[in-house]
Amino acid sequence: MAAAGARIGDGQAVAEPLASPTPFSAETVLTQAAQLASQPFKPPNAPLPSVFSGLTFDQYAAIRRVPGTAIWSGEKVGFSLEPLHRGFVFITPVAINIVENGLSQRVIYDPADFDFGKIKSPSAMGDLGFSGLRILRASDNGFQDAAIFQGASFYRSRARGQNFGVTARGLAVRTGDEPGEEFPIFREFWIEKPAPASNTLTMYALLDSESVTGSFRFTIRPLEATIIDTEMTLIGRVATDKLGIGAMAANYLFSPLDHPGADDWRAAVYEVTGLQVLSGKGEWLWRPVSNRETLQISAFADVSPHGFGLLQRSRSFDAFYDDVGRWELRPTLWIEPIGEWGEGDLRLLEIPAASETNANVVAQWRPKMSLAAGTSHSFAYRQFWCWTPPSKPPLAVCSSSRAGKFGGRPRFAVEMTGDIFADPQKAAAASADLQANPGKLGSVRLFPYKDRRSVRVVFDVDLGSESYSELRLALKVDNQAVSETWLYRWTP
Repeated sequence: MAAAGARIGDGQAVAEPLASPTPFSAETVLTQAAQLASQPFKPPNAPLPSVFSGLTFDQYAAIRRVPGTAIWSGEKVGFSLEPLHRGFVFITPVAINIVENGLSQRVIYDPADFDFGKIKSPSAMGDLGFSGLRILRASDNGFQDAAIFQGASFYRSRARGQNFGVTARGLAVRTGDEPGEEFPIFREFWIEKPAPASNTLTMYALLDSESVTGSFRFTIRPLEATIIDTEMTLIGRVATDKLGIGAMAANYLFSPLDHPGADDWRAAVYEVTGLQVLSGKGEWLWRPVSNRETLQISAFADVSPHGFGLLQRSRSFDAFYDDVGRWELRPTLWIEPIGEWGEGDLRLLEIPAASETNANVVAQWRPKMSLAAGTSHSFAYRQFWCWTPPSKPPLAVCSSSRAGKFGGRPRFAVEMTGDIFADPQKAAAASADLQANPGKLGSVRLFPYKDRRSVRVVFDVDLGSESYSELRLALKVDNQAVSETWLYRWTP
């Protein structure tokens, strides 16, 4: 075992326990992914003492890193790392390596790094490994959370001043399809030690599953927004399709668009308002999300989209009145593909949920291409964990979607807000390009509000005997679109 990576413990520098160094390069991960793909899948076999595998969430959350034991916490490199303990639902081990000067050293588990609180840990546990990794960035107020990679291929990040919310995935497989979803895992991470006072962290990851393996490179830049560039090469272990690229998930319980069945003291509960898409043809689409009674899957066919993401557009406490959840502080996650992604569709899944603890809204790019056994395919994209995406529609945007019933029929109120509607003549000239399929439109009225720079469209839909209706709305002035396109699937 080598001693490296000085850290601070009890006011004194101690050595981070690291294994012997081995050569490392970006090709190292790709080579390992190819070797894994040529062999049958074997899930990690690392038994965990029952005292940890049987923990409740609160018990697991009480396990803390001992102050000063984070990797690089005593060095001025702009970042520190906290390997996370296994336990609760996070029982799958992942290896963590530190890379410096072309050499990689595995981080050795040391129980002395953890404060177990009231948990009585076994006296001799051996090397339990880790469940994931917390990345912290240096700030004027000490180290702050920048990203967490933990569980399967899940990870989270956020902008400055935000709470964690929407979760990304390295890869999704068969989400919402038979014979059921497959959850790839990150088996191993390699993190390059940054230069002094750096604002960029580079991390590599090895992905594995029954169907596919992969080599990942994440370049993480926590600025006002956190930017994560992802470069990935996937290798088929068996012939597979139904891959989800740029997958993300968030929870959505209720809003004025879909009222809860039971009383709730809060005005709304949701991490994201909807799915934004900038299509390959340059059309801006906005799809509000909902908590459905049955699983709803929507597919928006496209060729090489310019951007997509789950957005939180509600930034006022008054939209929620939740002192604990603080949903207005949750991040937007916007993805900009790099290179041509070809044919496919933006896939949105809305899953019934009775609690805000469930990530029941899932979005991903589903490429049309399939992956044959032994073949590879690469994707690259840039993630923005932010307050608002860097790419914004040059149009009025949907600021509110509400639904209810009037006279036994569904009634909707959709508000589009933009500078164009500060001009009373433009607002008065706006018309609604509105469609319902199937179904018939009833009363359609437009209400301009100069002080709000908005136009509200209130309309009814007669479904007849139909069980759903696909709604489409855009505002036009002089036959030219002046708003993004609002899409929604109404199900009674």
